[in-house]
Amino acid sequence: MLLARLAQVSQDVAATSARSKKIALLAELFRDAEADDVPIVIPYLAGRLPQGRLGVGWKVLGRPVAPAAEPTLTVRAVDALLSELGKVAGAGSQAERARLVGALMGAATEGEQRFLLGLLTGEVRQGALDAVAVEGLARATGAPPADVRRAVMLAGSLQTVAEALLTDGPPALERFRLTVGRPVLPMLAHSASSVAEAVGKLDSCAVEEKLDGIRVQLHRDGDVVRLYTRTLDDITDRLPELTAAALELRGERFILDGEVIAFDEDGRPRSFQETAGRVGSRVDVTTAAEAVPVSPVFFDVLSVDDRDLLDLPFAERHAELARLVPEPMRVRRALVSGPEDVHEAEEFLAETLKRGHEGVVVKSLDASYSAGRRGASWLKVKPVHTLDLVVLAAEWGHGRRTGRLSNLHLGARTADGGYAMLGKTFKGMTDAMLAWQTERLQELAVDSSGYTVTVRPELVVEIAYDGLQRSTRYPAGVTLRFARVVRYREDKSPEDADTVETLLAAHPEVRP
Repeated sequence: MLLARLAQVSQDVAATSARSKKIALLAELFRDAEADDVPIVIPYLAGRLPQGRLGVGWKVLGRPVAPAAEPTLTVRAVDALLSELGKVAGAGSQAERARLVGALMGAATEGEQRFLLGLLTGEVRQGALDAVAVEGLARATGAPPADVRRAVMLAGSLQTVAEALLTDGPPALERFRLTVGRPVLPMLAHSASSVAEAVGKLDSCAVEEKLDGIRVQLHRDGDVVRLYTRTLDDITDRLPELTAAALELRGERFILDGEVIAFDEDGRPRSFQETAGRVGSRVDVTTAAEAVPVSPVFFDVLSVDDRDLLDLPFAERHAELARLVPEPMRVRRALVSGPEDVHEAEEFLAETLKRGHEGVVVKSLDASYSAGRRGASWLKVKPVHTLDLVVLAAEWGHGRRTGRLSNLHLGARTADGGYAMLGKTFKGMTDAMLAWQTERLQELAVDSSGYTVTVRPELVVEIAYDGLQRSTRYPAGVTLRFARVVRYREDKSPEDADTVETLLAAHPEVRP
């Protein structure tokens, strides 16, 4: 498949808000694709590179290259070149990256160049998410959409199912079954603004602690235990204490869903960064385990003794979980009969926050397990942190944000009267906001000669964020987690912005 075809579909999908039109466009694309194109086409549509980050910055990408007159690049040729780019290292690597990027851009048409720039900078966000791609794939192959969704859920990979479908047709879906040892994508939760809203939507429900740990899926088959992350990476060798815990459980063959988290000596959760660092540690696991021991906390069970429990109500699955897993290894929870008892749920949330956790997840007792989907029967509730910060700079966007200032550099006031950058964000912006901030920031620009436009620190923006983590990249030693724009505060002056000291006082657990 030519890259030009994919780039055009990406543009067309971005240009429509109609889900039915998106599905039709993707269905036509899949009909034209060969099975070998699928592992590239699907992540490209979602704005992901199969190779991950390639270490190519704007210094390389910003060099102008004359576009090709006619499209000749195939998606597989592009993928091969990007794989080669990802292997570049050592002396002369910068020059070699520049050479490879130049060759790629020189072979691309103007439209393909725009698509590639967006892909390489992470700014392809045209709404071709996996859920829409599943519908398009079903229409392209004549398979029932529900069967395709379930196959993707059980395979843990849309690409795998798409390759099988495009090669062998709908009968290929029979291959995908829940199997111990083969991870599935986890069920995710939507957000609710309050416990009252969540309980009002779900009625009879369980309110469970929301832990700020790492999602894990545990598979045990006799003496063999495997552990997988939310993205289905195998991390068994990094967490020997979880293997030991699994082997102490009553069953012989099962799949559990939960979190792994590090606690301090007082039983309070350590920072997310410490847990993530421990789970990410691959070298000298024994020393890492002694320094930061982690504990499993399970909240669901997907299979027991080869019985697929996915379609059972949550109340029945939890009964199986309680039979397998002792209470200290299960998530704390409270049962609420409906909106008339919402005060109980609110008290549980307050207690959970006092214990140092980030919120609760409210779950319908009647709901099945919708693996790989963000189900409306799970609603997460957590306090929203907000800050008033000053815009220090902004970066020019790509893809559908070409010509707009997009990625904001955010700063908090410091004790010496200056500003310390806390991170960046391009999230939460409407088209109207993008247009307004592009005009306003250019009025404040002090340096607009390159990819980043530096501005006078005069514009205050309200930022929501999920937490704080340590970072050596920024001067305050910390950075915001999942920052997104709420609104601009033209009613406030830079002197009204929050300070670094105020931020650190609100998050003593991550003070650098």
